[in-house]
This record gives sequence, structure tokens and C-alpha cells, in this order.
Amino acid sequence: MKKEKMSVSKLLGYGLGEVGSQLIWYMVSSYLMLFYTDILTLSAGAIAMIMLVARIWDAVNDPMMGAIADRTRTKWGRFRPYIIFGTPVLALFNLLTFTVFPVHGVVKVALALICYIGAGMAYTAVSTAYASLVNVIAKKSQEKQDLSAARTVGSSVAQLVLAIAAMPLILKLGHSEVATGQGYFRTVLLFSLVAIPCLWLTAFLCKETYGNELHQNHEKKSLKESLINIFRNKQIVLAMLVCFMVTTAIMGRITLLSYYVIYVMGSYTLVGAVMGVMCIGAIVFSMLIPIFTRIMGKRNWLICICSIMSIGMIGTYFADPTNVPVILVLSFMIGVGNSGQGVIFGMFSDCIDYSDYKYGVREEGLSFSFITFAVKLAGALVGAVGVVLLAKFGYVAGVEQTEAAKAGINMVVNIIPAICTIIGLIPLFFYKLSNKKMAEIAQELEKRKIEKE
Repeated sequence: MKKEKMSVSKLLGYGLGEVGSQLIWYMVSSYLMLFYTDILTLSAGAIAMIMLVARIWDAVNDPMMGAIADRTRTKWGRFRPYIIFGTPVLALFNLLTFTVFPVHGVVKVALALICYIGAGMAYTAVSTAYASLVNVIAKKSQEKQDLSAARTVGSSVAQLVLAIAAMPLILKLGHSEVATGQGYFRTVLLFSLVAIPCLWLTAFLCKETYGNELHQNHEKKSLKESLINIFRNKQIVLAMLVCFMVTTAIMGRITLLSYYVIYVMGSYTLVGAVMGVMCIGAIVFSMLIPIFTRIMGKRNWLICICSIMSIGMIGTYFADPTNVPVILVLSFMIGVGNSGQGVIFGMFSDCIDYSDYKYGVREEGLSFSFITFAVKLAGALVGAVGVVLLAKFGYVAGVEQTEAAKAGINMVVNIIPAICTIIGLIPLFFYKLSNKKMAEIAQELEKRKIEKE
């Protein structure tokens, strides 16, 4: 069998999109809870309310945005316009989310909610289009997996740089030994300005080569019909369940990890080291995705790396937080599992082809909108529940924590994500889209295309 390869420019261009996305969204996923509690001094109840309202809206907005993208027809294609025109809007709302407005009380909470929802909507538009792009710039299953791996490498590289640079920049640009609102604002502004050209380069280098070809024999469906078709596809439902649970573990832990490092390990400066080592683990194993998914298949490789991640989380819970070398080794193991997102993206691409094969329906935008929703729901759910649990365990912002509070932080950051990861492995044992099956599907779809010509 001829080995499937992608051009370097396309792999680089697609990977750059995730670099841009991470430059913008990293601060939301890693530092927003800390910004809310320590800078805006919002209560746990206010933060939980913000997250709840935003996620209720996302439940409507994300699938709607995916369906709109599927039905878009422009000279730039279906998805690239949202990357081109949506990125500056996303950068703006990201900056507003980390702005300390001179207001208090209910108005402060309302502004935080509006900015967060605005950032989430813009992220949905850009991220759904970016994720969907993989299915119209490549046709073969392994080609799409290679692109998804390039995306994960881009994500991990960006996260590594950000993990090392974010907190030092927040402190330096805020001219303080502790994080300040000014430091957050200036850091987010810098990241956003760099992100915009990265995503624009993706739109320039990744043309929608196969969009018209893949959709030429498909009837237009209503949003209701499209949703019904999505949920009768058992394979994509299984992939959604895996995506949600694994993303809950990964994003939830990243959201709250700063609390563990700052208050349990007792150091602001180690935030970059711990997150950086995790990113190195993700980079190394993201680069191995094309090799091991060819040998073992996507499902089996995902089970392996998620198992390693779970062991790392449980090990961190029981480890001495002052033993930095051990914590860093365990963080590398956790980073290995973070590369699993690239495998999940590849699984979603296979599920879209399977839907075409089984039901004659292709809904790239709608399908990938559920990943976007899962990312935001996971981050918000763990953020909202996490901050409530931290308060219950006695966490008080900006002071030395009690032993009970430290134990609570340790449990929320390590044990709960490990449990989510283990639960997320269960649907994989029912997932049937192996490499062999996808090769059969590709042959059948090509045969149908020839018959219709």
C-alpha cells in the first residue's frame, strides 16, 4: 500500500492555526479562574453563575454556528472566511475578558459575563471552522490524522512557550512580584497580536481543495435533520463521549493547575516549569501519533496514552509536592495524555466519513462544533465546580492556605481529572472505526463517486 503523505506547507500551515488559537485561548483555559478569584475578586457563586449561563448559551450557539458554517458558500470556501474575519474579533474579546473595568458589584459580574460569552462565541466561530478545515483539505483517513497530529504539535509547542513565558510576562509587564490586572492585560494583548497572523497564515496555506467535490452529491438538510443524523451515528456519539471526558480531565486540570503549583508547591515561578514539562511530553508524543496510529490504530493508541496520563495524575496526588524532580517526571507523563486530543480530532474526521458512508450525510462544521462545545463545557464545568470545591475546602485567594485547603486543591487538580480520564476510556471499547474499516469506507465512497459521474 502506498504511504499517505501530506505536503510540509500544508502540515505547517494547519499547525500554525493551533498556535494562533492557543495564543488566544491559553490564557482563558489556564488563568481565567485565577484572574477571576485573585484579580477581580469574584465570589465562587458569581463565577459558577457566569460559567452556567455561558454554557447554556453555548448549547445553542455552538451547533448553530457549525450548521451555519456547513451552509456557507463563498469564494474562499465554507470555513476559511470564519478564520479570516473571526480571528480579530476573537482577539478583541479575549483582551476584554482580561480587562479590569472600574466598576463594582453586579455590574462587574455582568461585564465579566458579557466579555466571556463574547470570547466564547468568537472562539466557536474560529475554532469550529479551523477544525472542520481538515476534512476539506485532505481525503484519506491517515492524511487527516497527520494533519490532526500537526495541530496537536502546534498546540503543544504554543503551550510550552506560553507555560514558560506567561507568568513571567504577567509579573514583568505588571511591574510586580505578584500577578496584577495590568500584567494580565498587557500579556493578553501581546499574545493576541501574535495570534492573528498565525491564523491568517492557516487560511492562506490551507485551501479547501476537496470541499466542492465531497459535497456535490449531498442534499441540503435543516438543522433539525442534521442534528438527528449526527446522533444516529453511534461512532460519533462514542467519540463525543470520549472527547468530553478526556477534555474535562485535560482542560479542567490545566484550568486549576496554577492553584496547585502556587499554593501546594508554594511557588509562582514553578508554574512555567510544571506546565512546560507537560507540554514537552505532549510535543514528543504528538510527533509519534502518525507512527503509532498507523501501527495500532487510533483507538488503541488513545487508550495507551490516556492510561499513562491517569497514572501520572494519581502519582502526583500521592507525591511529595516539595520533591520537584518527581513532580516534573509525573507532569511529563500527564503531558503524554494531552497529546490524545490530536487522536480524538482524527477520530472525528473518520466519523464524518463514516456518516457519509452509512447515511449519505456530511456535516463537518456541525460535527466539529461539538468538540468546541466540549472544550468550553469541560473548562467551564471543572472551573465552576472546581472553584466551588476549592472554597468548600477553605481556599482563600492571596494568602497562605491551610493544610485542609491544600489537600482539597490536590484532590481537585489530580484525582478528579484522573477519574474523568478513566471514565472516558470506557466508550473506546465500543468504537469500531479501525484502520482497516476506514480503508474499506474510503474505497466505497470513491466507488460511489465514480458511479455518479
